[in-house]
Amino acid sequence: MSATPTLKKALSQRQLTMIAIGGVIGAGLFVGSGVVIGATGPGAFLTYGMAGVLIIMVMRMLAEMAVANPSTGSFADYSRNALGHWAGFSVGWLYWYFWVIVVGFEAIAGAKIIQYWIDVPLWLSALVFMVLMTSTNLFSVSSYGEFEFWFAGIKVAAIIAFIALGGAYVFGLWPGKSTDFSNLTSHGGFMPLGFGAITVGIVTVIFSMVGAEIATIAAAESADPERAVAKAANSVILRILIFYVGAVLLLVTILPWNDKGVAASPFVAAFTKMGIPYADHVMNVVVLTAVLSCLNSGMYTASRMLFVLAARREAPPALVKVTRRGVPTNAILASSVVGFLCVIAAAVSPDTIFAFLLNSSGAIILFVYLLIAISQIVLRYRTPDSELRVKMWLFPVLSALTALAIVAILVQMYLDTSLRSQLVLSLLSWAVVIVLFVINKWFVKRRSAEPAEVSPTGTPHRVLVLANQTVDSRELLDELRRIGAGREAQYMVVVPASPVDTGAAETHGPRDVTEATQEAATARLDTTLAALRHENLDAQGELGDYRPLRALDHAVAKFSPDQIVIATLPAEFSVWHRFDVVDRARAQFNVPVTHVVAQSAVRNEVPR
Repeated sequence: MSATPTLKKALSQRQLTMIAIGGVIGAGLFVGSGVVIGATGPGAFLTYGMAGVLIIMVMRMLAEMAVANPSTGSFADYSRNALGHWAGFSVGWLYWYFWVIVVGFEAIAGAKIIQYWIDVPLWLSALVFMVLMTSTNLFSVSSYGEFEFWFAGIKVAAIIAFIALGGAYVFGLWPGKSTDFSNLTSHGGFMPLGFGAITVGIVTVIFSMVGAEIATIAAAESADPERAVAKAANSVILRILIFYVGAVLLLVTILPWNDKGVAASPFVAAFTKMGIPYADHVMNVVVLTAVLSCLNSGMYTASRMLFVLAARREAPPALVKVTRRGVPTNAILASSVVGFLCVIAAAVSPDTIFAFLLNSSGAIILFVYLLIAISQIVLRYRTPDSELRVKMWLFPVLSALTALAIVAILVQMYLDTSLRSQLVLSLLSWAVVIVLFVINKWFVKRRSAEPAEVSPTGTPHRVLVLANQTVDSRELLDELRRIGAGREAQYMVVVPASPVDTGAAETHGPRDVTEATQEAATARLDTTLAALRHENLDAQGELGDYRPLRALDHAVAKFSPDQIVIATLPAEFSVWHRFDVVDRARAQFNVPVTHVVAQSAVRNEVPR
């Protein structure tokens, strides 16, 4: 039984559009493009083009799945549905880990930019940025969207201004300048380092484009998720073509590829070449904006993924708690803590601990993209074409080629000795996640070896029932009928209003999960009371705290029961088993506790 309230509008279409546009423009374009140009030559724009094609393919596959099934968990849910719980668990935790490391890294990068103007300790500026962006995300979903709207707007405006001015300079529309494309060939040729260098550069470029997929997560908190996702996926082609390929093409046309200024700061060097004053200050402001945008989005993305993991019973259930504004406070704070730890690591041990953290997340996004591609192939074969409003082009050829291309990039990382450690440590991170998944699964199954039930003594007259997913199960109702047979008993039913147990967190974003939880929990309570009263049993009930033991404690103090009945799903499906609710209740209350395992509820309540 679940509630289906209307999704509240949290992110406006203009905010989501700018999130989608700005998501593909990272600080890596403004700074990292110089490194790519220096390593590949004038043909660097081809590297960006090839990497862009890969991102476009991934986004198209995501769009197909997201339009068919919008979800706050996005690709973690799709991997879970396609490949099993291990895949959803892997994608969710790996993607979360990637972004919390990015949050710490971007805070440090922003602090270094501040040092260009003001001599302040690096760690202090980084902590200030962390506090500011955490506060922004904690305030409301729309505040994140508004900040990101303006951050992305500045990035987009800067790129458009550069393309307009650079185009005028290259095509001879600049004062005292004639059309000149000589830098593309006059310094060792178009590919001075060979074609192989262009393909190797894809490994670096792909990471600067990460972020386009955030739109599929944010779309779940917009008024029209399907339209938002489809629009984001369709426009990514034009965005990559203009912002990356076009901008880099202009850079290598305006400046020699081996110019020292290109390696240091290509956009500053290009503006300086054109004679534009204060180029260094202007671009530093733009880069700082890009850094803060990435930090802001990273915090948002990490918290939503953590929220979804908790909703899927793969993280502590307290992480689905939201404020009145629909903000997953605990998930944001948990993510920001890791970001703060990264900042501390960068200050205390930049060459060991911080370097290890960065390397251990270096290839994670490629693992995530690979699982997205495989998931799309599997789900496409399961779904009739008539049910798909957005489809991957030339399926299955392009889908398979995309997956193979990602594998090729991973192989290239292994062959490149400077990148091999990132691949190895990232694989280690994935291995740790898989081990955690196995341990968690083993722990849950171990709980199925329950000790013998404590049999109630005497004749119970006041029976307290704690249930949630199992309120209308056959086993629970049979047990309550047995207790009430031939005796005069009163029943008090308590349903913890938990977004995890009711399933509301699986189908609703942070913005409206509280309302959905209340509706679902109330419906479940009404179902049980109706069933008991149909048997002519004296029953009353209430909603309890989302924490079952807190709900039980309050009800015991209020109702003074002679017996407690706790109903759970089987151990492998039950959150209450993981947290030893039954055993802790037996230890906490001086009242006989009967445990009912509701097998009949599994088919309706097990998360998909």
